[in-house]
Amino acid sequence: MKIVCPQDELLAKLQIAARGVSQRSTVQILSGILIDAGEAGVELAATDMELSVRVPLPAARVEEAGRTVVPGRLLVEIVRVLPPEDVVLEQAAGGGALRLTCGSSEYTLHTQSADDFPQIPLPGGERFTVDRAAFAETVSHVGRAASKDESRPVLTGILVEFGDGTVTMAATDSYRLSVKTAELPGASGTAQAIVPARALSEVTRIGAALEGEGLEVAIGENQVLMGVDGAWVSARRIDGQFPDYRRLRPGEFNHEVSISKDELLDVIRRTALMAQRNAPLRLTFAEGSLTLAAQSQDVGEAKESLPVDFHGETMEIGFNPDFLRDGVDSVEGESVRLRLISSLRPGLIQGDGDEFWYLIMPIRLPS
Repeated sequence: MKIVCPQDELLAKLQIAARGVSQRSTVQILSGILIDAGEAGVELAATDMELSVRVPLPAARVEEAGRTVVPGRLLVEIVRVLPPEDVVLEQAAGGGALRLTCGSSEYTLHTQSADDFPQIPLPGGERFTVDRAAFAETVSHVGRAASKDESRPVLTGILVEFGDGTVTMAATDSYRLSVKTAELPGASGTAQAIVPARALSEVTRIGAALEGEGLEVAIGENQVLMGVDGAWVSARRIDGQFPDYRRLRPGEFNHEVSISKDELLDVIRRTALMAQRNAPLRLTFAEGSLTLAAQSQDVGEAKESLPVDFHGETMEIGFNPDFLRDGVDSVEGESVRLRLISSLRPGLIQGDGDEFWYLIMPIRLPS
């Protein structure tokens, strides 16, 4: 195998492929990047068996076809510090070490057999071509609510539902629920899948590094593949029953308060500094005002008030400060609507419309 590629182009595509490299696996080949050079060009691939990345390297010139697996992160770091010249990657027929040269720099890397590299899924099943920016924006709204607790795999994913011209995503960690519906030009037909939140996050990052405006989504029986500008991310579909998010949303609320998003976010950030050791953020609604307070034993207390259009009996409710901040921060527009029932029932956070909503469970406050 022998390929020649400009240093900047090689680095850019290696950085994308490296997002699929395993960081924890004891299987050595999963820490490598597959370099596949053939008549159709060069493709880079990596996988940790849960998520896979394939990316073309169109700037590379193939002088001799071949396939090999190279230590992924080490290769990225080497190419990163090379001068901005052509990089030559060369391996003798029959395998062995990979020789990398660039100007006066020369490296030799041990390789592994490409035959032992896991097979990367190819797009199949139902396919949609949608607007990448709209898709990525929807992911950014709901992704923070996905659970990181691997003991409940279904909650580590995001439910993605395609409708005619729309996409709805929902994520929950059982303490909060985030739902966003967006118009998605190009989407037609219906399909749904529970997709690992990590995979959707990686697609968003990779898409930002590439030039393509469209996003292809292929939903197979066991895999979901998402492609941008020739690069593909594949992940296993998560099996299980996702909570019925529509039924979890209360139908009626006793109070609705509209507040400046930026002002509320600033107050939450300031007072939350004193909400240490899992202390809740206390929200006290009184006639014409909202007071946010946090107190941690042996640390201190913070309290701050702002005017709001609230009427009726005083009401206190406690929330996890990080979850509350995430919900308010995810709202689009200049104002936030807080819709409440009682101190022991979930609260709803929305913007001006109904396309995004964030349900948050309260924390019982000490008397």
